[in-house]
Amino acid sequence: MNPIRLIAVLLIVGGALSLIYGGFSYTQATHITEIGPVKLALSEKREVAIPLWAGVAALAGGVALLLFGSRKG
Repeated sequence: MNPIRLIAVLLIVGGALSLIYGGFSYTQATHITEIGPVKLALSEKREVAIPLWAGVAALAGGVALLLFGSRKG
């Protein structure tokens, strides 16, 4: 597969996923304490929102790259 097509497909998939889900979340361990045999851990759930315009731009850029990226001259 041509590298330009691969990038175009990745942009299309990433853009579509960002439009469907709107972002992602992850858990980050922020504080771990051990007192003898007892281990205390604090974790925070973080959310990252992907703007709508970024998803649309990735999707449109991937389609444009797929259509016009492999043309020569």
